[in-house]
Order: sequence, then structure tokens, then C-alpha cells
Amino acid sequence: MVVRFIRQLTRSLVRTNAARTGSSICRRFASFACPALILILAACGERAGTPADAIVVGQVAEPRSLDPHVATATNDFRILAHVYEGLVRFEPGTLDLGPSLAREWSVDESGRRYTFELRDDVVFHDGSAFDAEAVRFNFERMLDGDHPFGDTGPFPMAFLFSMVEGIETPDTHTVVFELDEPYAPFLSNLAYPTGYIVSPTQVRAEGSRFGRKPSGTGPWRFREWARQRWVLLERFDAHREAVAETSVKRLLFRPLPDENSRLTELLAGNIDLLVEAPPDLVGYLRAHEAFAVAETEGSHLWFLILNTREPPFDDVRMRRAVNYAVDKEAITRDLLQETASVAHGVISRAFEWASHPDVHPYPHDPEKARQLIEEAGHSGATLRLYATESGSGMLEPLPMAGAIQADLARVGLDVRIEVFEWNTFLARVNAGLEGRAEMAQMAWITHDPDTLPSLALSSAALPEAGGFNSGYFENERLDELLAAARRTTDFDERGRLYREIDRLVHEEAPFLFVAAWRQNAVYSRDLRDMRLEPSFLLNLTGVEKER
Repeated sequence: MVVRFIRQLTRSLVRTNAARTGSSICRRFASFACPALILILAACGERAGTPADAIVVGQVAEPRSLDPHVATATNDFRILAHVYEGLVRFEPGTLDLGPSLAREWSVDESGRRYTFELRDDVVFHDGSAFDAEAVRFNFERMLDGDHPFGDTGPFPMAFLFSMVEGIETPDTHTVVFELDEPYAPFLSNLAYPTGYIVSPTQVRAEGSRFGRKPSGTGPWRFREWARQRWVLLERFDAHREAVAETSVKRLLFRPLPDENSRLTELLAGNIDLLVEAPPDLVGYLRAHEAFAVAETEGSHLWFLILNTREPPFDDVRMRRAVNYAVDKEAITRDLLQETASVAHGVISRAFEWASHPDVHPYPHDPEKARQLIEEAGHSGATLRLYATESGSGMLEPLPMAGAIQADLARVGLDVRIEVFEWNTFLARVNAGLEGRAEMAQMAWITHDPDTLPSLALSSAALPEAGGFNSGYFENERLDELLAAARRTTDFDERGRLYREIDRLVHEEAPFLFVAAWRQNAVYSRDLRDMRLEPSFLLNLTGVEKER
């Protein structure tokens, strides 16, 4: 009864807190209530507890697919990173690249020919062999429209490898990729989940159902997907780097889209790890004896896509105006509780070598915003904003939408918010905003400075071409810079080109730049050796659980 009462009270309090749009009264009330609830739970000793041999993870949404060539969200990638591996990987704790399914690789002088020597001690979870032909199958499935299993897609991120002109398999454990031109991000793209290798045998057996019955080579294999309840993985003891006998034999990923439910389940002891923890909760639990907080810097950007194909955002003055109008400092300070910093532009500061040091966030200047709006002739304009209830990397999307709505109202713009469930939201936004909305929330977590501008701002990535440029931004100079940065093999020159890209995108303002998240997760102190990765890919292999 006590736990039931506390759960009901928690829902009520957090709902009040989540509904705020800057109310200091709500924030003070919530900051008193939440620690009190945690102490009550601890005193009552009624935390339910999770199975001793399992780590239970609270996720922000149900995965769209467990096929890495279909998935696009970090929420899904956290699961996929346990089931699959790529030819290369991000080394633990860094964004540096190291060997994985390939023992080693080389690049010829032209920068177009990559040769990978594969491991010979790898098997897929279904028992089939990993070899060069399996690698060829994976990439041809994504890239060849006539492939016999090309209809198991869609493959929305396949253009990460669109530069692949041919694949050779001179022997069982050698693969050679021939690119149509030098492409500097190729290796980091291979480490990204889209580059993970799936079992051809399982694809042939399951066809379009593969995304619900996957098979990879990773240290954890798929066991069950109970829709809207969990995805269950079990330890794959045949893995070449099988974890020594530890207590953890299962990973359970639970979709909990509602922030109140995530909080309730954590407090009740029904999950061990909460990813993308609500900002208010992080401060409350950081020093609590039952919980710990993991944090790390990463390359994240939360922004609004602006529909540049139609008025009013076909006018750069309006795009700059909304950037001046929104008080990003207040959002990161009050709503996000300083778990994020104000975003300056399109290339994360995590890529220090590629981010322009002299490009700074748009300051909060409502008077400047009003002036630009009046010059553009759009005073009193009505704007539709697509928002989501929750989602991977989306921070506090509804309170943030409310804060942006209020700030734009202060400069004479009427914002109408339309809210969608995460996967529905993605489908609508990725289809393009033309004729639908003027603005849409979005968050990207990137693995290379090329990723976001190439996939969301280049003219080659328009929705009609299958890309993510949902705001239809087109700029010839940007396209030229992106092409040059991809072709160069000179690291310093590549950095110079991306810094120019950073400056150009800031000036053209195709996005309303808002926040850069410092990744965090709250977890039970029963877990040992828990840490987060700068890539935002979760790695629970080797995490121990003590009871």
C-alpha cells in the first residue's frame, strides 16, 4: 500500500513539474518532494528489486527495429550495440577507431581503396559463419536496389555508404571496398550502427521480419521482444571475448515513454539503469546512497528544424530572428537544470579540431528579433511546431516547446504546437515539413563532424532523395565545402573546411540552435564498472551486479 500511495503521489508531483513553463513555484515544490519520496522509499524498504542475473534498462521509447540498417535513433542503437559489431568500433571511452570484426585495415594512396583483414574466430548467433561474403551481403543489401533481400528495408541511413563503388572478396577473410572518390568519414561511418554486420542466414530466413528476430555477432544475443513491454537479450557465451563468469546473464530493455513512469519505476526498484534521466532527477539522486549518476561529454545537438522552402523561413532574417528570440540560457539553466549547455552551431565542440572557435551562440535579444521580423514583413505570423512526447536525445521536449512558444509570443509570433508519439513523430518529420509545419524539434548525436551537415543540410539529403534535410535547406557553397572536406586526406585541411562549414551554417541559420546535452544516466549502486560512452552507444558488457 505504501508503494502504491507513493507511486500515485509521484505521478501527481512530476506531472505538475513537467507541465511547467518556467514556474519557480513548481520547481521549488518538486525539489522538496522528490528527495522526500526517495527517502520514504528507502526507509520503507519496499524497493521491489530486479532479478539478480539481469540488468534492467529504462528506455525513452520502444525501438522501431532491431535491424541496424533500418534503425535511426540512439534509443534503438543502445540495444543494437550489444547484439551486433562492425568492422571497426569506437574504442571504449573515446571516439577513436579500433579493430572489431576486422583485425586490421589499410588504405591505398588514392584514398579510395580500403582493405580489411577479417577475424577468423567469429560466428553469428544463429550458428552461421562470419566471413567476407557475409560482409558483402550486408552492404549490397543496403546499396543494391536489385538485391534479392533489398526489400527487407527501408534503409534510411544507407547513404552513409553511397560512395562505395564496388566490393571485392579476394578470399574468405579479406574484403576490399572501392570508393568512387576519397571519403574521409568512411571509417567512422563503419563504426556507426548502420555499419553493423547482420547474419545473411537470418535475413534469408526471416525476410521483412528480421528486425524483430535479429542475429548478429555481438556479446549478447536476442531472445524476445514483447511489444510495449521489453526487449530481452541473453549473454552469448560463444563470443570470442565472452565475459568471464559474472552474475549478469540477461539485459532487459523496457520502453517507458512517460517521464513519470520512468521516475516511478526507478524509485520502486523495477529498473537498474535509467538512460536520459529527467534533469530534475539527476540533481536529486547524484548524492543519494541508493543511486549513482554517470555523465560524459558527447556530440549532441537539440534544435528546431526550420522549413526553409516556404514562408516565413525562406527568409534568412526570420531564421535569425527566432534564434535571437529564444532564451536558450534560461532553457538550459531552468528546464534542463544545467545538464546541457547552449548550442552554438552545427558542429559539436566535442570535435574541437573541426568546430569554429569564433562562432558563438546567438544571444538572447528580443528587440533584435522584433526588428528582423518587422523587416521581413512577418509580424503576427502563425507557426506550426511539431513536438514529441519523448524520444532518443530529446531532453525535455514538451517543456522546451512551451518555453520556445512563450519566447516567440513575446516577439509577436503565434506558435501552435502539435504533439506526436516518438515513432509517429519521426515518420512525419523525416517525410519533410513542406505543407505540414514551419518548425520541428530534432536531436542528433553524431560520430563525425561531417554527419549532421551532410545528412540534414546538404542538397543531396532532401526528403525526396531519401535524406533527412526535412527543412529543405539548399546552399551551393555548403555543398562544395562538404564535398571538399570528405575528399581530403589531409587532417588539418579537413578541420579548416569544417570550421568554415560551422561558420556558414551559423550565419544562414537553417536551424534554431538550442542545447547540447551532457549525456547522463542514473543507475543503482548495485551495478559496478558502469560508465557512459562519448559515442552515446551503451556498453553493459562487463558491468557487474552485486546484491
